[in-house]
Amino acid sequence: MAKLRKAVSYRNIERPYTRKSKFKRHNFVRSTPNNLIVRYEMGNLKKKFDHTLTLKTKSALQLRHNSIEAARQSSNRVLEKNLGKNEFFMKINIFPHHILRENPLASGAGADRMSTGMKKSFGKPIGLAARVMKGQPIFTISVNKNNIVTAKEAMKRIYTKIPCSCSIDIKENK
Repeated sequence: MAKLRKAVSYRNIERPYTRKSKFKRHNFVRSTPNNLIVRYEMGNLKKKFDHTLTLKTKSALQLRHNSIEAARQSSNRVLEKNLGKNEFFMKINIFPHHILRENPLASGAGADRMSTGMKKSFGKPIGLAARVMKGQPIFTISVNKNNIVTAKEAMKRIYTKIPCSCSIDIKENK
C-alpha cells in the first residue's frame, strides 16, 4: 500500500477539474475513489436537545475524507463512552465531492523509461476532499446542558484531526 502524502499537499483550495456526472462520458476524471466516511449522522436523531455546539473553520481549505472520518471516529468514541448512544446527536455538515489526483514521478535507476515527466500530467485519482470555506460549519453536536463539557471534549478531538484552526460556537436552542 502506498503512503499518503501530507495534508499540506492538498490543503489549498484549487480550481476543481474533477467533474463527476451520472453520465460517464461527461466526467473529467474517469474513476472515483470510494468515500471512507461511514456515517454522517450519529446518536439520537429524534430527540430535541438544549444546546448545539458547532465547529467552524477560520480559513478556507480542503479536508480529505480520511481526516474527516478519523475526526468522526475519535469524537464519537468520547460521546458514546461518556454519554451513551441516546444522549447526543452529531452531524457531519460537509461532503467530499472533490477528487484529488497525483502524478507520481519515479526516481532512481531506470526511471527515465518508466515516467513521462510532466507530459499528460493530469494524474490518477487517489482520494476525495471536501472544499470548506471560511466560517463554514464542519461538525455539529447537540446535547443537553449537563453534557456540554463532554461535547467540548469531543470537539477538541475533532480539532486535533483537522489541519486548520477552528472555533467552537455554543448556541442555546429555544
